[in-house]
Amino acid sequence: MRRFITNAAATVLMALLSMQAYGQVAKKGLEKSMASQTLFDSGWQFTRDGKTTTVDLPHDWDIFDAPDPETGETGTGGGWFHGGKGEYRKTFATPKGEMVKLLFEGVYQRAEVFVNGQKAGQHGYGYTPFTVDVTPYLYKDKRQNELLVKVNNADQPNCRWYSGSGIYRHVWLLTMPALHIAENGVFVSTPKVTEQQAVVNVAVTVQNESDSAQKAVVGIDHLQHKPVELKAGECKTVTFSYAIDNPKLWSPETPHLYETLVELYSGQGPIIAHTTIPFGIRSFSFDAEKGFVLNGKPMVLNGACVHHDDGVLGARAFDAAEIRKVRQMKEAGFNLIRTSHNPTSRAFLDACDSIGMLVIGEAFDGWRTAKLKYDYSTLIDSCYREDVHAMVMRDRNHPCIITWSLGNEVIERKELRVVHTARLLKNAVLEIDNTRPITEALCAWDRDWEIYDPHFDVLDVAGYNYMIFKHASDHQRNPKRVMWQTESYPRDAFRNWATVNDNPYVVGDMVWTGLDYLGESGIGRYYYEGERPGESYAPGGQPDWHGACCGDVDITGWRRPISHYRDMLWNGNTPLYMAVKEPDGYRGKIHETQWSVWPTWESWNWPGWEGKPIEVEVYTKQPEVKLYLNDKLVDTKQVSRETQFKAVFTIPYETGELRAEADGKSVTLATAGEPARLRLTAERNTIAANGQDLAYITVEVVDKDGRVCPDGAIPCEAVVKGKGQFLAFASADLKDREPKTTPRATTWKGRALLVVRSSKQKGNFQVSIKSSLPTASLTVKTK
Repeated sequence: MRRFITNAAATVLMALLSMQAYGQVAKKGLEKSMASQTLFDSGWQFTRDGKTTTVDLPHDWDIFDAPDPETGETGTGGGWFHGGKGEYRKTFATPKGEMVKLLFEGVYQRAEVFVNGQKAGQHGYGYTPFTVDVTPYLYKDKRQNELLVKVNNADQPNCRWYSGSGIYRHVWLLTMPALHIAENGVFVSTPKVTEQQAVVNVAVTVQNESDSAQKAVVGIDHLQHKPVELKAGECKTVTFSYAIDNPKLWSPETPHLYETLVELYSGQGPIIAHTTIPFGIRSFSFDAEKGFVLNGKPMVLNGACVHHDDGVLGARAFDAAEIRKVRQMKEAGFNLIRTSHNPTSRAFLDACDSIGMLVIGEAFDGWRTAKLKYDYSTLIDSCYREDVHAMVMRDRNHPCIITWSLGNEVIERKELRVVHTARLLKNAVLEIDNTRPITEALCAWDRDWEIYDPHFDVLDVAGYNYMIFKHASDHQRNPKRVMWQTESYPRDAFRNWATVNDNPYVVGDMVWTGLDYLGESGIGRYYYEGERPGESYAPGGQPDWHGACCGDVDITGWRRPISHYRDMLWNGNTPLYMAVKEPDGYRGKIHETQWSVWPTWESWNWPGWEGKPIEVEVYTKQPEVKLYLNDKLVDTKQVSRETQFKAVFTIPYETGELRAEADGKSVTLATAGEPARLRLTAERNTIAANGQDLAYITVEVVDKDGRVCPDGAIPCEAVVKGKGQFLAFASADLKDREPKTTPRATTWKGRALLVVRSSKQKGNFQVSIKSSLPTASLTVKTK
């Protein structure tokens, strides 16, 4: 029976995935020979620089340090952190099963795995999963096995953004009979989809790792069964096909998920493995005349580039953090994420499936010509096929993914060999999945552009980084080329929306970036006269910064005004929004950089500026906006495409309440008084007691009436007691060098963010924030 998962059930399922296998799972009462998968994150001994501590995964040792421009080997791109080497040790009893393997979802980077003193495997690329067969190295008696994972991130710089260091994603212990469903061996596709019927194809790869021939039967959904015979060491794929009438189609608006059950029986009859695969039914196409079409309906793509880090957590990829990241982008109005510039986590894609977010799955940043001395150019010739296959095989069942991306702004783009490399990478993708088109992000740092046509011809969808102004001439030269802007400047929001809106062959735009991130220090910053000038990539970098502030959303989760503006442009029924531009000269003369926007705030606190002109912006598609100051009508503005859907008022500043009205709706900003207390708000009041769930708690500085004090900078200390573990505490100030893993933080713009990890015991934990203001407390349940 094919089961349909409701949206609510899908979200619950997604939240539970951290404690469930996404592959073969044993059920109580079934044969002991069943395949099983167990989370292997707890109780590791971590050693670095001669010091050993007990850690639970996911773990990133860099985030425990303060960024230091003088000693940080990762440089300005890596956020001035240290990298280096670390070792993880764990002991465990030999589990039951003919074969035992370890699945590492992500280790940054150059991992070596040893079992009982013998090297069992290694992996170079820090962003792809890998599996190590440890069966030959395990003790056959009751002795405890010793597992050692050596991680080498000492060769720096190797990444143009913050990578983190260590085992930063989950580890799983796999057991299985020698005859089993191959890892990522089930591929579900929907080649024919209409509103009346969908054809579902299921390909199941069976692997025989025994030394003798084997017979088996593969079944799906208790409805179809097929026999298969395998020689010793052989893999074979068995295919099934069935139809679903009146299917519920997957889309960002309606992320309906189905699941199919696959079972493997030995030749003698008993079941030896089973797995349940979630999938979505959808059809899509890219066309220069019709644009992007999903389930028969045209859709414009409002996208965000998103790096892999989780802000204040560093690179630690907790499922709850990955889910939150996707939800933030959804709430900001995006319908597409580009996983720049590397494969993302399983949990991130699970969240995109369940919440409803389209994805470009990207493999690499650069190729053979180095951008940095120790980047992927040192691995590509020996590892590209393995890494492409690892990404595509793991991720191909996700309905959210609509294209595979081969790379980003490759340096060798003017060399003939670049076309050959693009074809090699494309072929590596197509060996595993031919159901999705191929894209890549190209750019130009000079006037040369048309010379890249042979490179574009390899691609199914052409990615333009900051180059979409070339669209008209390119369309004239090649009317069949489908384009999207794979990176764009935040301040160009209106121009890019208009380009996509007016030209069907330009199917979407992806802003750099959706979220602030660590590394690429200072990109997106503005600066005042007298501060260090220049872009983030200026010689010597920007040592005052350790992160990028070009995101529509900062690392605490606060949406900048540009986020609300972009949301209004692309989506209907967005709330009326108002913000105030910082007056030039208020804190100093303002200089912008390439990825910056003018400093604009949800603030009507500008002491010392009384009587001087200040600009107020209101974002709406309503035709008229009225602005009131202290209940007096200041002005009325007409709004249209010609005004870029903004009403801009210049008025003399005075304290009080500012109110904008349009079409019967209103929004206000009021002058806040002196800081009176701290307000704590948990995003969820109850979290799972599984040792993996997270509570995100916003700390705000408010006045006596509960208004956020927009200039509130209050040193705070966090205390966590009960069934929770302190994880991180920080503000969105990417110039603050206090490590994000200490209990100390100073609020910035009146805000900070605390993250607490659940224990494995149900109950409560209490959070207290101490400061010069009265202590604020909050209780969160775990169950």
